[in-house]
Formats: sequence, C-alpha cells, structure tokens
Amino acid sequence: MKNSASRRTVLTVAIATVLAFGVVAEVSAQAAARAQERRARADQQRGAKAEKVEAKYPEATRTSPDAKASAKVTPKLQKMVKAYDDAKADEARALADEIIATATANAYDRSFAAQIGAQAAYDADDTATAMKYLKQAIEFNGLDNNAHFDAMMMLGQLQLQEDQYAEALATFDRFLAESKSSKPEQLVLKGNALYRLERFPEASAVLKQAVDASPEPKADWLQLLMGTYFEMGKSAEAAKLAESIAAKNPADKRSQSNLAAAYLQGEMYPQAAAVMEKMRAAGLFTEEKDYRQLYATYANMDGKEKEVTSVIKEGLDKGILKPDFQTYLALGQSYYFSEQVPQAIEAYQKAAPLAPDGEAYLNLAKILWQEDRIPEAKEAARQAVAKGVKKPEDARKIIALPGK
Repeated sequence: MKNSASRRTVLTVAIATVLAFGVVAEVSAQAAARAQERRARADQQRGAKAEKVEAKYPEATRTSPDAKASAKVTPKLQKMVKAYDDAKADEARALADEIIATATANAYDRSFAAQIGAQAAYDADDTATAMKYLKQAIEFNGLDNNAHFDAMMMLGQLQLQEDQYAEALATFDRFLAESKSSKPEQLVLKGNALYRLERFPEASAVLKQAVDASPEPKADWLQLLMGTYFEMGKSAEAAKLAESIAAKNPADKRSQSNLAAAYLQGEMYPQAAAVMEKMRAAGLFTEEKDYRQLYATYANMDGKEKEVTSVIKEGLDKGILKPDFQTYLALGQSYYFSEQVPQAIEAYQKAAPLAPDGEAYLNLAKILWQEDRIPEAKEAARQAVAKGVKKPEDARKIIALPGK
C-alpha cells in the first residue's frame, strides 16, 4: 500500500507528542502531591501534630523505615525547607548538598534533602540535576514508602521525558516489582517506555493490561495501544480500537484522523475516505496534510478521479494546499484518467516546470502528441530531455516527429 509507512510515522509522532506532554503533566501533579506530603513532614519536625498518611503502596516488598530526622541535622532541614517555601531554590539546593555531605546525617536526612533538591531543580527546569537528586533520594533509602516510590516514579517519568527510554524502563520495572503496584496509570508508563524502545508486543501486553484494568481508560492510553497494533501489522485490532476512540470523540480531529489512518493501514479505502469526508464537512480540514491524505486515498480507489480533482481544487481555492509539483501532478493525473484532457494538459503545464526531473514534461509531451498538438509536444519533449528522464529515447521519438 502506498504511503503506509509515512502514515504510521505520522500517527506515531502524534502519539509520542501527546504522551510527552502527558508525562510532564503527571510529573507536575506528582510534584505537587509530594510537596504537600513534604510540608506535613516539615510540620512534624517542627513539633506540630501530624495526621496519619495513608499508605499508597500497601503491598510493597520494601519495609518502610522509621522516617525520623536526626537531632543535630534537624535545624538545617528546617532551614532548607523554609528556603524552598520562600522560593529561594538556589539556597535550598545548597543546603540540600550540605546536608547530604554531612557525616552525621542519617539516611532520612540525606534522602529528604535529596528530595527537596530534586523539587527545587525540577521547579527550575533543571531536569538533569533533578534526576541526580532523585537517584540519591532512592539510594539513601531513608524515606517512607510513599515518598520512596513516588521519587522512583518521578525519576522514571523524567527519564522518559528526556528520551532515556532504557533507563526509564529499568526504573519502572524496579518500581512495579518493589511497590507491587498495579495501577493502570503506572503500567501505561512502562508500556510507553517499551513502545519507544520498539518492543511492540511487550508494550501491547502491558498497555492492554492497563486499559482492561481501568473503568475509564484515557484516550492517550488507547491511542498508544493502537500505535502498537499498527506497528505489529494488526490492522483489524487497530481499526476496532480506533473506532471506539472516534465514537467517543466525534469532534476530535486527532481521534478521527487516527481512525482514518487505521482504515488506511488495513487498505480499507472507502471507510477511510468516509471518515475524512465527515471531517472535511465539519471544517476540520485546516492543514495541507488533510487534503493530501484525502486525495491520495481517492487516488488509490478505482473510478474516484472526480473526487480527487474536487478535493484538490477545494484545497487550492482555500489556500491550504500549496500549488506545488505534487498537487498539480495529482490534478493532472486525475483529469487525464477521467478523460478531461484539456484540463489535464493545463495541470501538467503547471506541474512540469516545478518537477525535480523531466518526467512530467515527458508525460505532457505524450498527451500533446495524442491530441495532435505536435509543435507543443516536441517542445515539451525537449524540456524533458533537458531536465533528465529515465527513457530519453521516448522523448527523442517525439522530437523527431515531422513538423516544427
């Protein structure tokens, strides 16, 4: 099937973009939750009465340590927390580094300091440093299970965000093994890492597990699962999933485009065209690729030349389709095969000067010769030879015809 690889690439890029933004949103949400827990711990260190925090990972294999700050380091911890609360990120990080390097600091002191350092670095968009602190927070092993596994999850998400897919997968594998969590939103992150590593069968299994475990799976999860089906050549599964997504989001361009792409992947051209025509009627054709996709789909169907010309003309009239070689070539071909020869000649005359070689000029020469417009045919053949063609002898035969 023509252009199937490029269609898959477009879909994959769309999915990847959506999930990249999703990772940032998840990290931000988790950072806010961790900040709230951190304030509760800080209050506890100050002597305030703390409410019991619910265990997020009750099945964890790790025994949660006693999260207590050492007496000697507590003043520095409090100073660091205040600096962070006062938006003095550099001061907070400097204090975190000082605490981590303190010989008398215990595991909790160092882990908590590293956690604050990670927060401050993340807030400053210093992802590399944030990941360094998170690794320290985990390695020092002094936080309770909630904070420990949250730090691990944040590290994996940042690694995913930074295209460190193998590292992210290792982090998520460790997180799932030690926390014993089976939450869909966490399984999806592992599936995302596997997808980026092109381990599609494994990604598909994990993502399917996440989707099945969620009463309301997010559209992004479904689109990623659909992407794995695409990559494995499972067109029927991809189309079925795309249909369910599109049915829930009839006005969403991305969902409808993915459904059309799923049909195209399975060479279901009429169904793909029908979806795109609905999009066109709804005013969702706002980009050049929309019109190119539709007219290319019609070009793959028998007897749809008039539809090809209609789509191209509308795109040109609206100024969305560029009047370039590919557009005029497709227009010329559709006119020619629908026996609208004068219009085909006009389109080829526009396409040929824009072409990278002389093939369009040669086709124009052949059409002109068939119409007994010999002088014009010979001139087009000369242009074809000048620009270069695969079979220059065909052009020379036309040049050699009697007449001027």
